[in-house]
Amino acid sequence: MSELPYNDSKPQGAPDFYYAINATFRFILDRFGGERWRLYLAEMGRDYFAPVNRQWRIGGLGAVARYWRAFFAAEPGARVEVTEHADRVEIFVHVCPAISHLRAGGREIVTEYCQHCFHLGSARAEAAGLTMRLAGGNGSCRHTYALPTANLPEQDLAQIEEVRP
Repeated sequence: MSELPYNDSKPQGAPDFYYAINATFRFILDRFGGERWRLYLAEMGRDYFAPVNRQWRIGGLGAVARYWRAFFAAEPGARVEVTEHADRVEIFVHVCPAISHLRAGGREIVTEYCQHCFHLGSARAEAAGLTMRLAGGNGSCRHTYALPTANLPEQDLAQIEEVRP
């Protein structure tokens, strides 16, 4: 089974997809508010990503690391380092491909954009029996997926930067 939940013959995705994501987030936030946006992301994390979440539950942290390496290899413009430890996987996003592309395209990025990685990721982690934390944002961040025994501190949402121009 592929590490990613889809098959594509292209070596990388189309970066203009980030425009659609940003516009979708703006629509949901403006129309329904932050709480409904967070629920949308959590549902997507549990339901759409269920096949990957199962891979993570079965394959453990090694499966998490393989997924993120494959994911970011397919993201145009990403500069990412994935590090495995005994109780966690850390993903250091040196250059976020989405933020970079949206800025290069002159788009106004929703300020909450970076929070989506936490809300989506924590739902996925929970479904896989893991915990997830996020620090940074605005183009560079660190995701941590960990075993519950790692005893990570609770997520402080203030550690997730808002996107600024």
